[in-house]
Amino acid sequence: MSHRNGWLELVEADPAHSQRYIDRFASMAEAGADLAGEARLIDAMLPRGSRILDAGCGQGRVGGHLAAAGHDVLGVDLDPVLVAAARRHHPAARWLVGDLSELDLPAQGIDDGFDAIVSAGNVMTFVAVDTRREVLRRVRAHLRGAGRVVAGFGAGRGYDFDEFVADAAAAGLVADLMLATWDLRPFTAGADFLVTVLRPA
Repeated sequence: MSHRNGWLELVEADPAHSQRYIDRFASMAEAGADLAGEARLIDAMLPRGSRILDAGCGQGRVGGHLAAAGHDVLGVDLDPVLVAAARRHHPAARWLVGDLSELDLPAQGIDDGFDAIVSAGNVMTFVAVDTRREVLRRVRAHLRGAGRVVAGFGAGRGYDFDEFVADAAAAGLVADLMLATWDLRPFTAGADFLVTVLRPA
């Protein structure tokens, strides 16, 4: 059975979905909400000037903060509306439209690997079920040296945490650290969110 990307299904059912998503986060920022927690964790892991791939970058919320902090950021997302917003609001980074299940940056002339790859915002729960391992495999292929992948998503979204860890292992990634939040609270059996720091096996 073939599956569809969950984000594309939402957009096809409601063409205004992407813009509402952008507007919701803009309103949260105007209200003073802290929207940089994921970026702070990634920033703390790396020296300045590191190469970071924002995999499923959306409107650039995470990658834009990291670029402003002095990192070399490339963001990829399959939603052109979100990528256009990222380009408008975070010009210090580079933003591309692309499907993570087909990610091949060297084919686009981007040969350098990444010191860290971040996938925040429940991205892994939106990718088509039958492409999950392929997404992780392709992400793994874009790391360089001892680079790490950091992914976070919530429970109850159709992707069991243990299944994700198994899929990551099948793609050549080992979980170094499992957290229940982006602010470093430890993961427990009843956690409703998972942040995983993965390294090449």
